[in-house]
Amino acid sequence: MSSSPRQLRVASVQLESAPGDKEANFRKIEAFTAEAAAQGVRLVVFPEGCVSGYWFVRNLTVAQLAALAEPIPDGPSTQRLIALARRHNVSVGAGWFEAGVDGVFHNSYVVALPDGTIHRHRKLHAFEHEVVRSGTELTVFDLPEGFRVGVLICYDCNLVENVRLTTLRGAEILIAPHQTGAVRSRNPHLMGLIERAVWDHRHQDPAAIQREFLGDKGRGWLMRWLPSRAHDNGIFLIFSNGVGVDDDEIRTGNAMILDPYGRILTETSAAADAMVVADLEGSLLEHATGRLWIRARRPELYGPLTQRTGQERDTREIKFSE
Repeated sequence: MSSSPRQLRVASVQLESAPGDKEANFRKIEAFTAEAAAQGVRLVVFPEGCVSGYWFVRNLTVAQLAALAEPIPDGPSTQRLIALARRHNVSVGAGWFEAGVDGVFHNSYVVALPDGTIHRHRKLHAFEHEVVRSGTELTVFDLPEGFRVGVLICYDCNLVENVRLTTLRGAEILIAPHQTGAVRSRNPHLMGLIERAVWDHRHQDPAAIQREFLGDKGRGWLMRWLPSRAHDNGIFLIFSNGVGVDDDEIRTGNAMILDPYGRILTETSAAADAMVVADLEGSLLEHATGRLWIRARRPELYGPLTQRTGQERDTREIKFSE
């Protein structure tokens, strides 16, 4: 299928990444990209940190993190992603840890376009390691098929301001790579861990893992807020997530694609690597409720949003106190 300027076939992939094994992880990315291209997909989205592995990095020394991280765009993972996009003539997004300048690191996400150009987003609310720094810029760009897209990584999507500003910069599609679900928390109303044995025995007892993936540790939590990000801004949202073992937590997958009304176009609850595909119809954007509401904005009232209240805290401090 070839996409018209106002139609785009997209894919969201959930996968289990091996910690530090970029070769094994990239082989999965390449296989899913080939499968997506064979189905006429023009944009395929992979999870946060899927190339490098994710949650294990919090326990690395600075030297170990430096050995894992790569510069962007000159590092091998960027070049391999560019080659993959060119080979299949699709846009591909994937994440890993970036080696910046002066000993600074970032949790970054790269979208490679078929013409060899890339767009990088540095997570705005990073917390994974004491030397991983938060980014300072929003990321919005145009796909060759005529849609304008933005990227926000995991915690970035938690803050409604980030999604609204991305929309105000023209984004029609939000690429939202995550590593979430079943996180440890002191909050009795926020997720909680899935026992490793439930994952390990998922084939013998599929009902048990389905209860967890579809309940408040997984899909149930996502449904409290994810559709509203799409609906309130009138944007398509491509949610990609890790699945399975991620160091000492179990990711819940739930890859899904939502339309500008917050409706789920496609999703999966598979306890396995999986891909979902949907056709985005640009005609849904014009009259989407959120886009109408945005036209009713009164910016003269919103000055306080840019002012500090004294309640602000570093994301890492908040994350590890939950």
